[in-house]
Amino acid sequence: MNQWHGRRLPGRAPYFHSGCFMALDNRRLAELADHDAFLHRHNGPDADETQGMLEVIGVDSLPSLIEQTIPPDIRLGRELELDAPRSEPEALAYLQRLARQNKVFKTYIGQGYYNTYLPAVIQRNVLENPGWYTAYTPYQPEIAQGRLEGLLNFQQMVMDLTGMELANASLLDEATAAAEAMALCKRANRKAKSNAFFVADDVLPQTLDVLKTRAYYFGFELIVAPAEELSRADVFGALLQYPGESGRVRDLSTLLSQARDANVMTCVAADIMSLVLLKEPGALGADIVVGNSQRFGVPMGYGGPHAAFFATTDKLKRSVPGRIIGVSKDSRGNDALRMAMQTREQHIRREKATSNICTAQALLANIAGFYAVYHGQEGLRTIASRIHRLTTILAEGLRRKGVSLAHESWFDTLRLTGVDAGKIHGRAMTHEINLRYFANGDIGVSLDETTTSADLSILFDVLLGEEHDLSLAALDEEIVARGISGIPDDCQRQSDFLTHPTFRRYRSETEMLRYLKRLENRDLSLTHAMIPLGSCTMKLNATSEMVPVTWPEFAHIHPFVPRDQTVGYQQMIDELSAFLVEITGYEHISMQPNSGAQGEYAGLVAIRRYQDAQGEGHRDICLIPSSAHGTNPASAAMAHMKVVVVECDDDGNIDLDDLHAKAEKYRDTLSAIMLTYPSTHGVFEEGIRKACRLVHDNGGQVYIDGANMNAQVGLSRPGDFGGDISHLNLHKTFCIPHGGGGPGMGPIGVKSHLAPYVSNHVVTPLQGIETQGGAVAATAYGSASILPISWAYIKMMGARGLRKATELAILNANYIAKRLESHYPILYKGTNGTVAHECIIDVRPLKTSSGISEEDIAKRLMDYGFHAPTMSFPVPGTLMVEPTESESRYEIDRFCDAMIAIREEIASVERGDWPADDNPLVRAPHTMADLMDDHWERAYSRELGAFPSKAVKDAKFWPSVNRVDNVYGDRNLICSCPSIDAYRD
Repeated sequence: MNQWHGRRLPGRAPYFHSGCFMALDNRRLAELADHDAFLHRHNGPDADETQGMLEVIGVDSLPSLIEQTIPPDIRLGRELELDAPRSEPEALAYLQRLARQNKVFKTYIGQGYYNTYLPAVIQRNVLENPGWYTAYTPYQPEIAQGRLEGLLNFQQMVMDLTGMELANASLLDEATAAAEAMALCKRANRKAKSNAFFVADDVLPQTLDVLKTRAYYFGFELIVAPAEELSRADVFGALLQYPGESGRVRDLSTLLSQARDANVMTCVAADIMSLVLLKEPGALGADIVVGNSQRFGVPMGYGGPHAAFFATTDKLKRSVPGRIIGVSKDSRGNDALRMAMQTREQHIRREKATSNICTAQALLANIAGFYAVYHGQEGLRTIASRIHRLTTILAEGLRRKGVSLAHESWFDTLRLTGVDAGKIHGRAMTHEINLRYFANGDIGVSLDETTTSADLSILFDVLLGEEHDLSLAALDEEIVARGISGIPDDCQRQSDFLTHPTFRRYRSETEMLRYLKRLENRDLSLTHAMIPLGSCTMKLNATSEMVPVTWPEFAHIHPFVPRDQTVGYQQMIDELSAFLVEITGYEHISMQPNSGAQGEYAGLVAIRRYQDAQGEGHRDICLIPSSAHGTNPASAAMAHMKVVVVECDDDGNIDLDDLHAKAEKYRDTLSAIMLTYPSTHGVFEEGIRKACRLVHDNGGQVYIDGANMNAQVGLSRPGDFGGDISHLNLHKTFCIPHGGGGPGMGPIGVKSHLAPYVSNHVVTPLQGIETQGGAVAATAYGSASILPISWAYIKMMGARGLRKATELAILNANYIAKRLESHYPILYKGTNGTVAHECIIDVRPLKTSSGISEEDIAKRLMDYGFHAPTMSFPVPGTLMVEPTESESRYEIDRFCDAMIAIREEIASVERGDWPADDNPLVRAPHTMADLMDDHWERAYSRELGAFPSKAVKDAKFWPSVNRVDNVYGDRNLICSCPSIDAYRD
């Protein structure tokens, strides 16, 4: 026995046993690790609960249930070829080793991404807080008032800084926001007949890259030229950068005025920090303003996730993409927030849609908004002024030493011309500094809020050589004495901003902490109860999976640094890609799409590029089942496809006869079919192989929507039974949290013949992909900083754990269906009477018999402490329930008990015990204000209204407002913070 004396012996590790330290070799130590521990923590039901649930369902084993549920011709029939499960410490230790291979240099690249300081009170209490990151999109506003207020703050902040009348609650990134602006200009400009869109040649290159992709499939011509040439262009819209990509600040008002006179709609892509000091684009005359809020406290994270902003004039409010938060009233007449415009225009216009936006970046928008609340106008002015002053010192020092600047104006960015880029690059690498290097030999330098005077001294050494004799203090004195500024007088901001009390009150950390907690307490999240949303897969977002997101080696990497500084990122992404290849049966993964809808679009674009390369660019028909999610036809329309609907039969399955007829009818022009598997109705359709074969036989490609992949992992693979391409919702199946409405990731898996045609990137080109494969997102790997979450989930679950998770997801759904089927009709089942990972409850007969709607049930569930299932999708008048594998039998029983109790309440209405207009369902949810009424004049008791079960009495979650009046909110659209008068009251 070797005594352990505080030093590590070669090849040995310490092991504590019976009061003494012992040494064991690493292999033996690994054998002792409990590799299944995480599996048991991720999966809800234990062995006893599993057996009990199987008995209720009426099957003897989990394998028997799977055999009855999944068609035999698509079952994988083997274990996935993945590593065995790793314990949480092992996985994190390995990931830490990868992270340390990244080089966190001091970065001055700019180009839309900047170092920033995330206030610790926001990092700890929002970004790292499951009360914020595990919540769902606020479709049920009564239990989402906290994040709705946070998003309203974000909108107000954007409106103030841009000078626009309306802002949405965020988009995915600046580049795709600009693409959405281009589509909006075309849609809203009824006067211009042109099919061309103007892009100033100083727009960020990644933005232009995405615009080219989007414009090509919209059939738009892009005219890229100096901004001064806009007045001579015959276009329907234009995009200008403010400041320009190389730092130039100029007055755009004349250009924008000329464009308006020529019936050209204009969009300005603006840097949000610069708008603290620069004249706001709204005052300059812009119709639309877009940008990225990243530098308001959100780490760069190798490219994302970050909340883009999108602001417009009031007249465009009905055309704005994404989500808009507004102020309405509840049933007591009190102010209440809601999604005033759940635009999701794809659900309304479907194949006529020009946007497939289905999500936002809610968590990151909230962080950016809280950053503004934390700093207020005074703090932001201090930060922006300091950035500009340091940049001005740098500019004056360089000019004094004979360095030429490309522009005489700047906010935070300088472009140096006529310099020896090679020597500067060498000195920069010695000091571990990243600069921007232009193709013509120019060098770009962008400062940010983390830049210090010491950093400036080092920058002078790098840019001039250490022999320079510049004094920062002397330069600063001269700048002050001479009143030197890089911002022209006519570009300096004159207007106030962030004057609302919310942005003035919370200055101490104590006040800020209490404000964040107060908002958190108004939101129901996975910290309170299961969120049984069909098709949304609200599963455990384990703490160990979340921890790496804020590691500096992942969080503080600029997306455009050299590849040799991101070795750890590259290996992690490569490993995750390999995991997903094995899980899906495809041969290549593209990580670029940063949402599920973007993944759909990227996949269809890859199909179109491939077919064009085969001389079949004329193929433009996309077959889509009538049950499909609205993003499917919208994505097809954006890829310039013509949508042909395939009918479903009475059992909710694809009508194979109709598919056969339409595939043959369009065989010469058939491009693709978009299928969801298991189906949107929650069933493993037995004809899936035949459906894929029919499309292939008629020259088309098969796109399989990965929204329901949580029912397949380890049991079947879309790439095996006919899929050519799928997107994967990492924020569903692979544990990236929903964040109250974003972030998400939607990478696509493709067969080898499609791999060369997935999205490339102009700034960071990817190997093995066609150079002309334009981008669909602002960075090559989308929201890269959240990919460690999915990596860790797969690594800690292993093949066995992933398969077990899928089996338990199917078990839990069938258990719910079985428990509820004698109380509610279950709409669709498979051949053997089972469902997949979700089930649909048909409320329509109950509405006929009692007048109680699916919305009434949804609101009543809040009184029982639950978020509602998905309402009226895919079938109107229904509730779609998905429990996920992470929920225990206890929690599922609690939900089923609530649903059964609600059914008894409906029966009381049916019997006439309660009036149709005065019962706990139509008056739900119940708040503290209800219980405090002096006179309770209702047909039921206060206790039944607010405390309908013992579980609720033990742990009550209170909705903070009563039922929100949607009609009032639509008729009185207010999308800014409540007036100061409301605060006085």
